[in-house]
Amino acid sequence: MNDKQKQAMALGYKQDQDNAPKVLAKGKGYVAANLIENAVKNDVPIQEDASLVELLSQLNINEEIPEELYQVVAEVFSFIYRADQEI
Repeated sequence: MNDKQKQAMALGYKQDQDNAPKVLAKGKGYVAANLIENAVKNDVPIQEDASLVELLSQLNINEEIPEELYQVVAEVFSFIYRADQEI
């Protein structure tokens, strides 16, 4: 059995308001499952990246991601943009 609880993060970025993407929500276990369930219900694309979630889990809600994560988070947003275009 895996001792590690499932984790989930929600990121957001308002181009005209934010300097960088922010952590909008995060959680483990039941909270993570709820975040994922709500994303699925609302057709929000989901990308699984355990390493990135582990790094981002150290941030607080509404905290901007650090500059050293810009590239990898940009790739996530690119994935989301492409997924939205396919809908």
